[in-house]
Amino acid sequence: MKTEKQKRPQWDNKAQYMLTCVGFCVGLGNVWRFPYLCQSHGGGAFMIPFLILLVLEGVPLLHLEFAIGQRLRKGSVGVWRSINPYLTGVGIASMLASFLVGMYYNTIMAWVMWYFFNSMQDPLPWSQCPVNANRTGLVSECARSSPVDYFWYRETLNSSAAIEDSGGLQWWLVLCLFCAWTVLYICCIRGIETTGKAVYITSTLPYLVLTIFLIRALTLKGSVNGIKFLFTPDVNELMNPTTWLDAGAQVLFSFSLAFGGLISFSSYNSVHNNCEQDAVTISIINGLTSVYSATVIYSIIGFRATENYDACLQSNILTLMNTFDLPEGNITESNYDGFLQHLNSTVPAVFQDLQLKTCDIQTLLSEGVEGTGLAFIVFTEAITKMPISPLWSVLFFIMLFCLGLSTMFGNIEGVVVPLQDLNLLPKKWPKEVFTGLTCVVSFVTALVFVQSSGNYWLALFDGFAGSIPLLVIALCEIIAVVYVYGIDRFNNDLQFMVGHKPNIFWQVTWRFLSPIILLVILIFYFVTTVSKQLTYNVWDPASVRMELYLALENSNTCTCFYIITLSLFLKYLISNIKMII
Repeated sequence: MKTEKQKRPQWDNKAQYMLTCVGFCVGLGNVWRFPYLCQSHGGGAFMIPFLILLVLEGVPLLHLEFAIGQRLRKGSVGVWRSINPYLTGVGIASMLASFLVGMYYNTIMAWVMWYFFNSMQDPLPWSQCPVNANRTGLVSECARSSPVDYFWYRETLNSSAAIEDSGGLQWWLVLCLFCAWTVLYICCIRGIETTGKAVYITSTLPYLVLTIFLIRALTLKGSVNGIKFLFTPDVNELMNPTTWLDAGAQVLFSFSLAFGGLISFSSYNSVHNNCEQDAVTISIINGLTSVYSATVIYSIIGFRATENYDACLQSNILTLMNTFDLPEGNITESNYDGFLQHLNSTVPAVFQDLQLKTCDIQTLLSEGVEGTGLAFIVFTEAITKMPISPLWSVLFFIMLFCLGLSTMFGNIEGVVVPLQDLNLLPKKWPKEVFTGLTCVVSFVTALVFVQSSGNYWLALFDGFAGSIPLLVIALCEIIAVVYVYGIDRFNNDLQFMVGHKPNIFWQVTWRFLSPIILLVILIFYFVTTVSKQLTYNVWDPASVRMELYLALENSNTCTCFYIITLSLFLKYLISNIKMII
């Protein structure tokens, strides 16, 4: 690890920096949220607003964070305090966002570790229902749902029936959570000196695993159907404002902007590093990774849908053969539809009494699932249908762990560096102590997520801690640089660092387009969030389904929080209007 005269660490080489930034930007959202958004908003048509907003919103904001961190050589708190002491709160907000998101993000890593450990057995424990206590049959809760649902909600989470029922700590998840934070601490113990080495694996291995999955998936029946379904464009979705708003939000969140980690990482560069080129390169990698991972995910989903369609068809064929006492092979997939039409026209009463399952491949493909539902239910079910399923399960959860771990490097950096900037703890303390304290406090606080009600709390945190606050912070950042720090001064800094002033594209996006896009998305999220009731999905073991419950009597608490946040920001703008003008 190199150091400058002022003792600030520097990256050993450019590859470490680029891999670290790619790992921070490319996370679990690229794998389990982007494919869902594509499928929900017209397939290939969603790529158009996503790519447009990636250029007009993502790239400019990424360049801005890289440049301001590289020029001022500080973390998020130090950067904004250097620009104006009133802006210290922006850095603190970034630090809190990193802490809150990292706290529940690493809980997901604990779930991944639990599934990874359970993948080392054949058959996989979620491939079949367990036998009940008296060994007279299958566990009824599992029999009424499915093995993957049962393993997730009962064996893993042991979900309670309501968020008020904590259910106590689940010891297996506590151990996995401890392991997750321990691995993270070891990788981050000395800052970029250790994370810079770890990213050679954590940032590259996911691409290798995705490629292996794609090659394997293309040999499976129905995989092409999934890819076609994903990219078949519905141009009418381009007229839907929600499509553009979701695309803009996905761009912002997929770049890991406003957390402060990217500012810290860029501050370890040489002052003459070409941050403009870095921003463009990482943006391209991030966008292509989203598309590539969506292709892999939907190739597997296509295989799963085809397997379920065939199973549904075979079940109906067996019912028909038993009902009408037909010889085996009399009804096949090729003549199935014709046979149903014949029955419906000749013996409609008997046909109705059969209550056959509805087998539709398009319906199975369009079962939109995102987040933990995609990773721990849909994908795990698909893996059970693949030959040598334990091997594919191990690979899949190794990939998820690497994606999450490399993202957590940035979250930890976004907490530790601002803590040092704030001088809350003695300066003599080494970074190992700062990092250790952060991990210990985060681990203890995150224990709320490994109770029986933990999944509900995590869903609420995910819905609020990682959405509107980041939009507010990003908007504050761009206004602070352009109108407080000064765009002319910023242009001169960039000329000093990279050898030329920013072109017209950067000027227009920083001054006008990016702030307007952020403001529109922020207003949309604010209105939709505070106007809807705060709810969460509950696993009901009696009916074995997810049901919607109110998390609070009303959402006044959340409404007040956002109003206070925006009011403080507006108060700052008004008090400094002369400086801004």
